[in-house]
Amino acid sequence: MASLTGRVANFMSKHFPKLVAKGTHNQVKQFKESNGAKGNKMFGKPVFLLETVGRKSGEPRPVMLMLVHRGQDLVVVGSNGGNPVTPNWYKNLMAAEKTEVQVGAHRWWTTAREVEGEEFEECWKLAAAAYPDFDTYQELTDRRIPVAVLERVGA
Repeated sequence: MASLTGRVANFMSKHFPKLVAKGTHNQVKQFKESNGAKGNKMFGKPVFLLETVGRKSGEPRPVMLMLVHRGQDLVVVGSNGGNPVTPNWYKNLMAAEKTEVQVGAHRWWTTAREVEGEEFEECWKLAAAAYPDFDTYQELTDRRIPVAVLERVGA
């Protein structure tokens, strides 16, 4: 059953995308200025900073994402709040050779790979356990929400 918080996030992202983008911009700024000490939660859940490069613009594209660990790796979900299109940050991530992440005060480089099959199911369960609204987002869209694993470069 779709959660209320998931429905609200879906509604906001569909009907007020500029407001959501402004909120993300402010959270990224607060997170960076405090070296991860502030702006590190969303809906009461831990988040981290992913910095990709725009595949078209070549400009830095920071985004705050739900923090989901799988051992040394991070799991990211291209939910876009359950909207019908995959978010640009996910497309940029898949096009990038490597990306930088920051969890708290710790920064490192990663490579990303999209997961499928059993690995997809494992990662989805981890993500939905950490942030149950992912299940709501999947209910609210016809597309299969993609999942990727960020692996530490040099680990």
